[in-house]
Amino acid sequence: MILVTLGTQDKSFKRLLQALEKELEKGTIKEEVIVQAGYTKFTSKYMKIFDLIPSDQFEKLIKECDLLITHGGVGSILAGVKNHKKIIAVARLSKYKEHTNDHQKQIVEAFAKEGYLLELRDFSKLGEVLKKVETFKPKKFKSNTKELIAYLEDYIDRDLPTWKEKISALWKKHKEVLLYLIFGVLTTLVSLVTYYLLVGTVLDPSSALLLQLANIIAWVVSVTFAYVTNRKYVFESKNKKWVKEAVSFYLSRGFSLLFDMGIMFVGVTLLKGNDKIIKLLSQIVVIVLNYILSKWLVFTKKK
Repeated sequence: MILVTLGTQDKSFKRLLQALEKELEKGTIKEEVIVQAGYTKFTSKYMKIFDLIPSDQFEKLIKECDLLITHGGVGSILAGVKNHKKIIAVARLSKYKEHTNDHQKQIVEAFAKEGYLLELRDFSKLGEVLKKVETFKPKKFKSNTKELIAYLEDYIDRDLPTWKEKISALWKKHKEVLLYLIFGVLTTLVSLVTYYLLVGTVLDPSSALLLQLANIIAWVVSVTFAYVTNRKYVFESKNKKWVKEAVSFYLSRGFSLLFDMGIMFVGVTLLKGNDKIIKLLSQIVVIVLNYILSKWLVFTKKK
């Protein structure tokens, strides 16, 4: 009997079952095949497929099987190794969305290198690997296997950080840009809210001149908010000559304002586009332009 286990990973691993189905159709595999499929949905003419098998029954099947075919999960592999079973292991791969990363490749390679199992990399060669099983003599489980387990656990702990660690690392690496984007969005919202409140309430939206006035007022409010947040949180400027710095900041934002007004003039006045949509698109361009100007022309590391 052949036992196939795909673990409890919440991603499908149809590739392995499809390969087994082909070999069964060819007649390469003549034994009974029992599959613990987990979240993988698959209909077979030849295999007995179960989603999950109770642990006591699973242990019994491990002891009874002549061959264990498994994904690259450490637990599944060790279950076979400890019971001195012939094992074919195949790693789930991220490019097929079978896992979030490719750490199973290293795990399978490590066990194969030590002689505990046969590794299947190419599914088209499953038949060849099945033939190798006939003469394959797996390394017996000994006390030094604990060293292998310790190595694998250390590898997993080292190379598979938690999602919190991943977010923390991402934040540290791109803190400035991420903060700029966050406050850039907030600055855009301040500008848009100010503009939208003015247009249609205080100012007449049918007047091109009044639309530009609303644009200027929205700029004055948002640029003040932007300077404070950029200086303190984004670029963490320590420049004591903050007045000069502020002037440079306002001049750079003045340039982007002219750029913004130019887009609004062309988009709304000349092309008769929707002023709110044009304003939103203009703000996206301005956010990028402002970062470049702030990064290289305004804020310094001077104290």
